[in-house]
Amino acid sequence: PGPLRRLLRALACQGVFTERVDGTFAHTDLSRLLREDEEHSLKDVVLWCTEPWTWEVWPLLDEAVRTGGNVVEGLYGKGFFQYLNEDAPASAAVFNRAMTRSSEQSARDVAAALDLTGAESVVDIGGGQGHVLASLLEKYPDVRGVLMDLPKVVEHADARLLPGGALSGRARTVGGDCREDIPVHADVYVIKNVLEWDDDSTRRALANIRAAARPGARVVAIENLVDDTPSMPFTSAMDLLLLLNVGGAKHTERSLSERLDAAGLVIDTVRRINPYLHAFECRVPE
Repeated sequence: PGPLRRLLRALACQGVFTERVDGTFAHTDLSRLLREDEEHSLKDVVLWCTEPWTWEVWPLLDEAVRTGGNVVEGLYGKGFFQYLNEDAPASAAVFNRAMTRSSEQSARDVAAALDLTGAESVVDIGGGQGHVLASLLEKYPDVRGVLMDLPKVVEHADARLLPGGALSGRARTVGGDCREDIPVHADVYVIKNVLEWDDDSTRRALANIRAAARPGARVVAIENLVDDTPSMPFTSAMDLLLLLNVGGAKHTERSLSERLDAAGLVIDTVRRINPYLHAFECRVPE
């Protein structure tokens, strides 16, 4: 009880729990986010950000800042996702749960914000299990959709999109790496939380979208912005974690706009979807 009280007191000083006058502790808005039954729970994301490998890379932050590159390859002799899937399957499972929960939470916000009126087809590039795509297809019953991600990812797509699912008649999955090729033609291309890798990967992904998209097609890039004030505590920390593990970065509005412009896309609007996400509505010039 003594050490537990010391721990709770220290957490209360950081806004996680609050200490009452009678010596007991109660939840705060912050601590509730750690609960599994909270609608906007960050439990899985917090677990992901404190996996064993994170305690090995953070002490090398000075090296990452000096070189501008990731430190994972020096530690493990291979790229981050290769290491995760080959050497740390338990951590990979935590990652998948965190990404799934995050995608589920944002899918409805994205679907509510995007207007697909007049579009016949949409493709979600790097869309994970397809929660965003499923939400869009439910909102627009005349639209067909494609989910594209790595083969092992789309194998476990949202059941609504798979054969026998409620949306299977209008949906299909394509296994592939958007940095290598995007073999899909659509009216609207959605790419969410993908353009934060290293600059070369981002450039290749956008170039492949530009090559696949017909003139007049829409491209919607959705990202956490590091200069988005409401989410700064979250995005600035994730920005450094991206530097450490893949040499990537969260974007500012200016940096992402520059990359979209360099890819030959015309940016029409930039708007907030929720406190964590912004949508860059672009089109392929005629």
